[in-house]
Amino acid sequence: MKKLQIGMVDLDTSHPKVWLPLLLSMGHEVIGVYDSGTVYPEGYDAEFAAEYGINKVYTSLDEMAENIDVAIIHSCNWDLHIERARPFVEAGKAVLIDKPMAGNIKDLHQLLEWESQGARITGGSALRYVNEVNEWLSGHSPNDLIYTSVGCSTDEYNYGIHAYSLLHGILGPGIESVRYLGTRIQKQIEITWMDGRRGMVSIGKTKGYLPFYATAVTEKDVSHFQVDNKQLYKPMLETVLPYLAGDAPATVSLESLIEVELAAIAAKISWQKNGDRIFLKDIAFNDPGYDGMRFADNYRRQKLGGNKA
Repeated sequence: MKKLQIGMVDLDTSHPKVWLPLLLSMGHEVIGVYDSGTVYPEGYDAEFAAEYGINKVYTSLDEMAENIDVAIIHSCNWDLHIERARPFVEAGKAVLIDKPMAGNIKDLHQLLEWESQGARITGGSALRYVNEVNEWLSGHSPNDLIYTSVGCSTDEYNYGIHAYSLLHGILGPGIESVRYLGTRIQKQIEITWMDGRRGMVSIGKTKGYLPFYATAVTEKDVSHFQVDNKQLYKPMLETVLPYLAGDAPATVSLESLIEVELAAIAAKISWQKNGDRIFLKDIAFNDPGYDGMRFADNYRRQKLGGNKA
């Protein structure tokens, strides 16, 4: 695999700091950063670049697109992801979009349209690729599953998307419908696959932090695991970067990956409709989904306190 020249876009979350040393250890180079100031005050991008030995702070995404191979978009406001990705797609550069990839149907369809035109795009939650899922799959077939339950804490979309992704990693693509079952501290969501398999996701705020966990029941055994938070991101990067470099096909298609976001959007519709079963194919194109700007505003306040400088 060739050495990639990478640009990081928006430094809002903890991920840029965690991903950067992993990318370097894999032989790639982060040559520049861009930050729009959604979370951090003016000058943070320069501080970040100086701390991590990055040569260039960009004020133009078009300029960054001229100099890189891959853009990694970390914006905590997922409603900005399309806007951030567009200059790179138009320049023929690959794009990795951190979770959630988008919060509404329109944006998800834009990603698919770009891919159909030849763009290399992937992303989402690292929980789709974790070692624990790969180890379980090495000794089991998803077709043998009777039932699977997964969960995590914190919130219902930005963090809850990890639980949906963990379930999708175990069962694979083919989600048909979603149904809200009720709330007991957390929301419980039933997800049904086209072949009849089912799983449950439990998401939402709890008094303490809950680890990412899964229980998988087959005809022969019961497996339970908690995901090692110290090993979350490397499996994902090792899997997707060869595709983004143009050296390998995508191991999971974008069409399959966005089932995760679609399932979460369907879950929201279902609890708003008192538990109606919502088919992914029936979600309206103009459904508002999850509000990225509102989340980003709350995220900034929780992280820094008060208003943005």
